[in-house]
Amino acid sequence: MRRRDFITIIAGAAAWPLAARAQQPAMPLIGFLNPTSPDTNADRMRGFRQGLKDSGYVEGENVTIIYRWAEGEFDRLPTLAAELVRRRVGLIAAFGNGAAVAAKAATTTIPIVFNVGEDPVKLGLVGSLAQPGGNVTGINNFATELAAKRLELLREMVPATARVAVLVNPSNPFASEPTVRDATAGARVMGLQVQVLNAGTSREIDAAFATLARERFDALFLDPNPFFLSRRAQLVNLASRLAIPAIYFDRAFAEIGGLMSYGASLTDAYRQVGVYTARILKGTKPADLPVLQSSKFELVINHQTARMLGLTVPPTLIATADELIE
Repeated sequence: MRRRDFITIIAGAAAWPLAARAQQPAMPLIGFLNPTSPDTNADRMRGFRQGLKDSGYVEGENVTIIYRWAEGEFDRLPTLAAELVRRRVGLIAAFGNGAAVAAKAATTTIPIVFNVGEDPVKLGLVGSLAQPGGNVTGINNFATELAAKRLELLREMVPATARVAVLVNPSNPFASEPTVRDATAGARVMGLQVQVLNAGTSREIDAAFATLARERFDALFLDPNPFFLSRRAQLVNLASRLAIPAIYFDRAFAEIGGLMSYGASLTDAYRQVGVYTARILKGTKPADLPVLQSSKFELVINHQTARMLGLTVPPTLIATADELIE
């Protein structure tokens, strides 16, 4: 064999794997937009990845996820959404009302799958639940729409309740405004007095609880806000120190000593976002996927905390609770 032919064969053999790799399709790119931080979402992220996996997608194997966390700074969401658009992601998974609105404002062409706690029609995300239209669809977990129900449960747990403090984060109006509206309306029907307290930082949470102690409220109602979820240890400890009954929006509070929580399973909602994400990656248009509504709701009661507060859990609540923590 002539030396020139040998070099040609070797060069061709070296180039073939490169050409083969170049012909392989690039992995789908998912943009992930969340107003909180990774350390507060471990369980929910497992749900999201499970939804993808159930549909054949595994992160790092056949799909890539670009994460953008706002770390509780809601005003960063539009900038983070714009970054994902510039990265030319194939889809944006947006979690929370503010993230979904920011994503929709950033693009009219990239598919968006949301998980929100308010009616997505009211938020301007979709035209209707059955026929979303455009590039947006997702899950409504009713987080802010359950205010009246949470008040009813709180009143049932503490029948003597007359004055309720409603703690909201004003920096996230997408959650706080519906909470104040619905909680006020529900309290009026039940004959309760409501006072709204604002807290958007850890220091402001301390100040709000100082007001709680001074004003001697009968109970505390918490706005379903991602920031409060990230500060759940601080909130539960302060409520325990003041011995004030409180109802929360996520089971994570009850699991660490909060009196009770009621809300949709956010882990399941994240899983559903993963399933819809996979369907769109496989070619389904967002406009053809109706908005899903969470159907799995959890009432979790911390019996030990109730006893510490001197409360007797009514038999009706024991019978309906999904979990009673002893």
